Amino acid sequence: MEDFKQQIRNLATRIHRVKDSIHTEEATKTSLIMPMLQILGYDIFNPEELVPEFVADVGIKKGEKIDYAIMRENEPVILIEAKCVNEALTKHDSQLFRYFGTTKAKFAILTNGIEYKFFTDLEEQNKMDQKPFFTINMLDLKEIEILELAKFRKQDFDVVNVLTTASELKYTGEIKHYLSQQWEDPSEEFVKVVINDIYSGVKTKKVIDNFRDLVKKSLSQYVNEKVNEKLQNALNSSTEATTPNIKASIETEKEKLSPEENTSQEEAIVTTEEEIEGYVIVKIILREAIDPSRIFYRDNKSYFNVLLDDNIRRWICRLGFNSNQKYIQINDAGRTTYKIDHVNDILTYKEELLAVARTFDFVANK
Repeated sequence: MEDFKQQIRNLATRIHRVKDSIHTEEATKTSLIMPMLQILGYDIFNPEELVPEFVADVGIKKGEKIDYAIMRENEPVILIEAKCVNEALTKHDSQLFRYFGTTKAKFAILTNGIEYKFFTDLEEQNKMDQKPFFTINMLDLKEIEILELAKFRKQDFDVVNVLTTASELKYTGEIKHYLSQQWEDPSEEFVKVVINDIYSGVKTKKVIDNFRDLVKKSLSQYVNEKVNEKLQNALNSSTEATTPNIKASIETEKEKLSPEENTSQEEAIVTTEEEIEGYVIVKIILREAIDPSRIFYRDNKSYFNVLLDDNIRRWICRLGFNSNQKYIQINDAGRTTYKIDHVNDILTYKEELLAVARTFDFVANK
C-alpha cells in the first residue's frame, strides 16, 4: 500500500509540473490518464484488460464509442470517459450517462486527468446516478481518498465490496460539502437548528442574523480546538522520537563551525520553543509525503529554515517568529508568504507544504 500511495503522490507531482503544457484530449490521455491506469495495475496494452474506443451502442445510434473500458472476463466492468485537462467535467456527465445504460459495467469514471469522478447506480438499478459517489482531485490529494482509490486497483477490485461502500462514500461526501458551505456562510435553516436548544425566544430573521456570525465563530473555534487537541497528542507521542533528530541536526551544524564561530553563532541565534514547535508541526505534516528522517532545520537571525535532506537549496518553508508579525514562507514558484497569528496556523497550509516537498522529492529521485 505504501508503494501505491507514493506512486500516486509522484503522479500528482508530475501533473503539477506538466498540466500547463497539455492542450488536447489525446495528450491528456497519454500523459495523465494512462499513467494512472498503470498505477492501478492494468496493462494498458492488453485488450483483455483495457479496450480503448470501446463501442457502446446507444438506442438507434450505432458505433457510439467510449474512451476506455476496463474488462473482466470479456465484459466491461468500468467505463472511462476522458476529457482534456483544461475542460470542466460537469457538462459531460450526460454523455457518460448515456453510455452507462448500454453495458453491464457497474462503474463509470469521468476524468480530465486531474479530477476523477466515480459513478454507479445507487438510486436506480442500471441507471447511472446524476452525482458521483466518489471524487478525487490529483492536485488536492487527501490520504483517505488515496485509500479509497486503492479499491480500484486490479489486484483489489471487487464489485460487491466497492458497491457496499459506495453509498456511504456518496453521502459522507455530500454531508462534508454541506458542512463546508455552512462553515463559510451558515444558512438560516442551519442557524435555526444550532440555536434551537440554546435560544428559547422566537427565531425571527433579526435574531437569526444576529446569531449567524456567532455560529460561524463557534464552529471555527470548536474545530480549531479539536485539531489542536489531536496535534498535541501527536506531539506528545512523537516527542521522544523527534527530539534526538533535532539535537543531531543542531550538533551537525555546530561541527561545521570553528570554536570561535560556535560561540558567535550561539550568541547571535536563539532557537526558541515556538520555532521548534513549528518545526515539529511541519515535520508531522510532511510525513504524508516524505520520510521524517529526511526533514531537518537550520536557524538563523532572520528566519527558521525547514529543509529536505539537510540541503539549504531544498528549503521547504521559512518560519518568521522573531517579531510580532509572524509568517510562514512557502518555497513554491512565487515563494508565497502568509501571515499567521499562532504556530498552529501552519496547519492551514498543509497542502502547500506537501506540494513543495513532493516536487523536491521527485527531482531528488530522478
